[in-house]
Amino acid sequence: MSIEIIKTDITEMEVDAIVNAANTSLLRGGGVCGAIFQKAGFELDKECNEIGHCDTGEAVITRGYNLKAKYIIHAVAPVWNDYRNKEKREELFKNCYYNIFNIAIKNGIKTIAIPCVGTGIYGCPIELGRDYAFEAAKKLGDKLDKIYFVCFGDREFEIYNNL
Repeated sequence: MSIEIIKTDITEMEVDAIVNAANTSLLRGGGVCGAIFQKAGFELDKECNEIGHCDTGEAVITRGYNLKAKYIIHAVAPVWNDYRNKEKREELFKNCYYNIFNIAIKNGIKTIAIPCVGTGIYGCPIELGRDYAFEAAKKLGDKLDKIYFVCFGDREFEIYNNL
């Protein structure tokens, strides 16, 4: 397995699956979530409405629809400064990444693109998010062929490359 850190638009990635930084209701949101929904099309809204919910720290999979990726794995990170998550937010954040990879493996996904999940509006420090992502990826062995950690901005890209 190889890991590459890139700065690009995740919605343009030609991989088996991309990861969406989702909310618990699986509704179209802002940021990377909004971009993925916009590019995938309204069929994604319909499928996510049928699924209905995803708990914090968990992940679900849908089709990719109009994306180049065949699948979308929707992962819900904890809101970092939410007092309800304070005691278990790190565990929930780690679970988020483990669940991304578990779903990928169960669905035969070999190439995956993952944004900086939880580090935008949800407020997790980027360095911590990066560390959790790499920690989970290192435990995979050869179960995936390629993992792309996709950064949208210069700051994220610099932090991810400064490991």
